[in-house]
Amino acid sequence: MKKVSFAEFGGPDVLQLVDAEEPHAGAGLIRIAVRAAGVNPVDWRIREGQVLGAHPIELPSGVGLDAAGVVDEVGEGVVGVEVGDRVFGEGSSTYAEFAVLAAWARMPEGLTFEEAAGYPSVVETALRVIHEVGVRPGQTLLVSGASGGVGSAVLQIARDRGITVIGTAGAANQEYLRGLGAVATTYGEGWGERVRRLGDVDAALDLAGSGVIRELVELTGSPEKVVSIADLGAPEFGVRFSGVAGSVSAALAEAVDLISRGRLHIPVAKSYSLAEAAAAHVDSHAGHTRGRRVLVI
Repeated sequence: MKKVSFAEFGGPDVLQLVDAEEPHAGAGLIRIAVRAAGVNPVDWRIREGQVLGAHPIELPSGVGLDAAGVVDEVGEGVVGVEVGDRVFGEGSSTYAEFAVLAAWARMPEGLTFEEAAGYPSVVETALRVIHEVGVRPGQTLLVSGASGGVGSAVLQIARDRGITVIGTAGAANQEYLRGLGAVATTYGEGWGERVRRLGDVDAALDLAGSGVIRELVELTGSPEKVVSIADLGAPEFGVRFSGVAGSVSAALAEAVDLISRGRLHIPVAKSYSLAEAAAAHVDSHAGHTRGRRVLVI
């Protein structure tokens, strides 16, 4: 089978499309014929060799956590899923023609493989950081870098829970944020004052890692009210860096519920082939995303 792999840490050029042995589903796991794989910032952070704790790497390594596809192997002890089912979920080395998943759910009706591949890690992360930052219904949450995949999910989940969201993004994404129910403003010089004019902030999330931790602490009044998923230097300010996933299975179940109720939709910003994985990483690293990037197999 074809698979994206890297034999050394480094830039996008270390990614290679190689011939590899097919993986197989062990106990408690399933294998899918991958139709699409999600591209997440954690993918290129791991490729660069960043120390993220939750993702120890042995080289050479495959790439990718999220995927959607058709079940073609069911491991021992697995119930509730059969060969031929259309599923989306999280596993390892998903930039490949076949991948093993450790957490999965049946795809909601009307969702394409391309769309479904963009949800698993994004929704788990969004649910986790909303919980960790402690924001409650009736309060206001500030989201820095709100137009990407996680931001898109946070905005919609918060709206469903009765939380007001102020989102920052580039000028081109202001209407996109408003369409997701956020009060939108631009980042850049003077952004903190623009946020203050919009009202008090009870909690804040840093999703972009653009060096705004100090300002987020000032806006919320306490480092305990800020969580970052993108700035490894956040602990220097007393701010929690959230990098360890919770229950992906529970997150997928909530994603299915939200999608089925029409309360969550994350658009696909751009699709790539397996051979274009390096280009996908370059674009993901550059940011400015509206929704998700995926590889189509």
